[in-house]
Amino acid sequence: MRPETALGPSEVEAPAPPPGPATASLPSRETTSARDRARGLVRWESALVILLVATVLIGALTSRQFLTSTNIFSNVCLLYGELAIMTLPMTLVILAGEIDLSIASILALSSSLVGYLWENHWPMPLIMVCVLGVGLVCGAFNGILVTRFGLPSLAVTIGTKTLYAGIAEIVLGPAIITNFPSGYTTIGVNPFPGTHQLLSYSAVFFIVLAVIFGIVLHATSFGRSVVAIGWNKEAAQFAGIRVKRVKTLLYMVSGLMGSLAGILYTFRLSTAESDNGVDLVLPVIAVVLLGGVSIFGGKGTLVGVILGLLVYCGLQSALLLTNFNANALEIVTGGLLLLSVLIPNAGELTARARRFMNRYRVSGTS
Repeated sequence: MRPETALGPSEVEAPAPPPGPATASLPSRETTSARDRARGLVRWESALVILLVATVLIGALTSRQFLTSTNIFSNVCLLYGELAIMTLPMTLVILAGEIDLSIASILALSSSLVGYLWENHWPMPLIMVCVLGVGLVCGAFNGILVTRFGLPSLAVTIGTKTLYAGIAEIVLGPAIITNFPSGYTTIGVNPFPGTHQLLSYSAVFFIVLAVIFGIVLHATSFGRSVVAIGWNKEAAQFAGIRVKRVKTLLYMVSGLMGSLAGILYTFRLSTAESDNGVDLVLPVIAVVLLGGVSIFGGKGTLVGVILGLLVYCGLQSALLLTNFNANALEIVTGGLLLLSVLIPNAGELTARARRFMNRYRVSGTS
């Protein structure tokens, strides 16, 4: 009989020895590691809640506009809706121990295709279907290169990032398309009905998708398989998880969400350009890592990512309201990215530094 595939990281590690006189009263290694990871995630998410409260307080004290509906809608929902959507597939990809640096270039390519096809008199519903299909193909191409050819995802997606951006340049060239029908462009700038002018359409899309992604990640065998792959790929394969298929599907979902973000981005700006959104990839990764997802895979929650997203958007909004230099906002992204990698691994880095110093002292005395 084929082993079950719905295993979490604590279930796919090497089995513990059978209980004997010396081990019967001790917790298994799998149980202990699972508890440690759970405690770590709770601590990280609690810290994010505190940081979010501090961000809101600082923003409110800095500017009276911070907590107004206008700021929440204009400077948070409108500006970061597409970024928020792209954090969802990126969360799953990083949890599986991989990375996708091409997602923002897929957004740009999708925007170019929307403009090109509209200029060639395609109906908009067909354009959206075609663009979403192209996003799936781009994601599948990434997945095939990573899983079937065994290439590192960092190198692959750096290459396809440039490739897709180059195709976007070829498709649209220097042209800027702005003559989209108002029935679609109002989706990008008008608040969603019934939200008291607080949420944009892209924010509502994000909320719906976040619920779906959360259920898939935390309540299905597929989500547990993703975590198991990131925690220990070899053990996941031994447990019967189809690692290559799962990773390919994750890249396809990433491409699909990138193309959806490209469509919404185009409607929000009412403009199709070949370089739309190409600089969003680092903020997406920064938000995911800030949310507590380990860059090495196998650890993280979608709740943490959503909290990280709120902290990131709150900090950016507060800085914008204080007339902070917009070109220097990248400092925030870079700083959060570094802290999100360093803080969770501080214990391991400290232990490595101690081992290095001990070896240095031993060699020095000898």
